[in-house]
Amino acid sequence: MVVTEDGLVHGGLTGRILGAAMEVHSKLGPGFLESVYEGALAYEFELQKISFERQKEIPVLYKNKQVKQFICDFVVDSKVIVELKAIREITEIEKIQVISYLKAGRFQVGLLLNFGQKSLEYKRLVNTKKTESVKISEPLRGEICD
Repeated sequence: MVVTEDGLVHGGLTGRILGAAMEVHSKLGPGFLESVYEGALAYEFELQKISFERQKEIPVLYKNKQVKQFICDFVVDSKVIVELKAIREITEIEKIQVISYLKAGRFQVGLLLNFGQKSLEYKRLVNTKKTESVKISEPLRGEICD
């Protein structure tokens, strides 16, 4: 586990991811399908030399038996799950989706990025593992500056 000076788990990496997402949003703006943002973010990760896996399959286990697998948009540097949306606003449903991905994949940090608004909206979720609870870190919203 890497905790930065500001106390965030993988804070430096999530900062780089958010910077890449903000670059994509500043160039494309809202209005495209999620798949467009996914392709653009993958390219931006390559340009910024951020290690990632796209459309990563992660097994869902129930009592040590794989019952399904889910596909998350990105796993960055084998540490952070990144889930993309292009919707009006992030709701509890989208947050619960990422929380489930964190638990199933045994990841500590997830970013939920919404490209569907005038400004990039994001939520940073952290799986504390010890208590199996997940918290949402502030700030919850990012602003794009031209």
